[in-house]
This record gives sequence, structure tokens and C-alpha cells, in this order.
Amino acid sequence: MTIQERYAFTLNWFSKHTPNAETELIYDNPYQLLVAVILSAQCTDKRVNQTTPVLFEKYPTPQRLASASFEELFAYIKSISYPNNKSRHLIGMANMLVEKFAGQVPLTVEELMQLPGVGRKTANVITSVIDQQPNMAVDTHVFRVAARIGLTRNAKTPLAAEKQLTRHIPRELIHKAHHWLILHGRYICIARKPKCDICGLRPVCRYYKEKVEPKE
Repeated sequence: MTIQERYAFTLNWFSKHTPNAETELIYDNPYQLLVAVILSAQCTDKRVNQTTPVLFEKYPTPQRLASASFEELFAYIKSISYPNNKSRHLIGMANMLVEKFAGQVPLTVEELMQLPGVGRKTANVITSVIDQQPNMAVDTHVFRVAARIGLTRNAKTPLAAEKQLTRHIPRELIHKAHHWLILHGRYICIARKPKCDICGLRPVCRYYKEKVEPKE
């Protein structure tokens, strides 16, 4: 099977079975999504969604968040993983939004990565979700699923995986493909015991072929 055939099958399957995949983070505007994505690092979307309603009520704008003290903000996000670092990052991010970007979330990867707490993955999420830019955010789920299926080969870093994926996925599908892969990794192709018995990608999955499929 060629790499092109593997990509074609995978993208067609996702297009048919999960055409409207989207982020599971709950937000109303780019500022809220940015906060939620920063909070979601090494934390479940479910936990973030339980935390953000009260947080957004208290800090509805970057200006309000920029004026928060560390102690105030920490109290609201202490149930999130790494609340110390994330409190500092959120306050720093909000201050830079106000001082450098007039309180607006920028929509280029380069500008977003200037913000405290924002790396390439977060910047790719924001630009692809808000603006449907052809940017592929590679988290642990995407990295694992892409390698298992065989969409990536010998990719040692998230950036290497991102480059391989964006090379083969049509530009108009990249913003969707991120969600397809992350949700597949979250619910089907899970880390320890992937649910290969109910996975529709078995016909093209390298992991299934090599590790799971019964040998005659």
C-alpha cells in the first residue's frame, strides 16, 4: 500500500464517519479559547470545561485577566494540572495581549508564540480552530495515532510529524484532520489498549497489521 492510498482511505473514512469533528473545549470567543487551550496542556478537556465557566465570569476580557493577582487566579484554577505555571502564563499572556495586541488575540502562529504559555501546538490550535488555517497541532494523541496508522514514518518530534502530515493532507482538510486524529486517539486508538476491534481504519493501519491482526 502506498502512503497516498493510506492517506486517502483514512481521510475518506473520517470524512464519512465524523464529518463535523471539532474541539471539545467550550468557548465563546478567541480569548476564551486561548485561555482554555493553555489550561488544557497535560489536562483533560473535561476538567478544563468544568473550570472555565466561573473563570470566564470572573475574567471576561484580557484586561480583567491582566489585572488579576497570582493568588486570585490560582484559586480558580488550582484543580488544573500545573496551576502555578499556568497562573503565571495566563497573567503574562493577558498583559501582552493588552499591551502589544490591543486586547485582541492575534491569528498568526508567529505572533501567538510570543505570548507566555503559548507554544507551536497551542498556536496551531488557535489558528486552525478560529480561522481554519491549514495548521496541524500535534499533541500526544495526534503523534501516537498518526504513527500507528502509518501516516507518519520515523517522526521523532511533534514538528517532524506535523511536517509529514501537512505534506500529505489537502490544505482544506488540515484544520479538520487535527480533530479527527485527536478524537480518534482519545476514544478509539487509546495509548495502552487501542480498541482495534471497533476501529474502521484497520484495513490501512500499520499497527493493526503488525501487532494485532491474527497470523495464519
